[in-house]
Amino acid sequence: MSPITLLPFIVLIGAMFLMTRSAKKKQQAAAAMRNEMQPGTGVRTIGGMYATVKEIGDETVLLEVAPGVHAVYAKNAIGAVLSDAEYNRIVHGDTDEELPAVPDDASSLTGATEAAEADAAVAEDAKIDLGKKDGAAEANDAEAAGSTEGTDGKDGKADGGAAEK
Repeated sequence: MSPITLLPFIVLIGAMFLMTRSAKKKQQAAAAMRNEMQPGTGVRTIGGMYATVKEIGDETVLLEVAPGVHAVYAKNAIGAVLSDAEYNRIVHGDTDEELPAVPDDASSLTGATEAAEADAAVAEDAKIDLGKKDGAAEANDAEAAGSTEGTDGKDGKADGGAAEK
């Protein structure tokens, strides 16, 4: 057998090795993250629920979902261990910085309301009429311009003049 024939098999085995290696690293990182949990730590479950750790067992975790409401979860169900600041920001809406107040009137958000009104008036005057003209008006316009463009060549009418024949 030549080495060229074995090349696809070697590449396949190498790809499988790399995939299992990265999956193993992810599992080890998740296990290390779960080992960081302490009672009082904020966590997010894989289902997206935020809770506080109350007790840690061998395979389970007791979480306080709401004040006085406890639930037992498997350790594998913990998706992320959150820092105190992040947990308080998400759950309680606490922020370190003041958010800007949003005014009730949207016109105060733009500084140039008069300029915007003037631009709207100019734009309204400059609108192009894209409406379809009726056949008689088109024929009159074509005759006035002295042009036969757009006619079908039979009787000089653009739409065939079926209604006017």
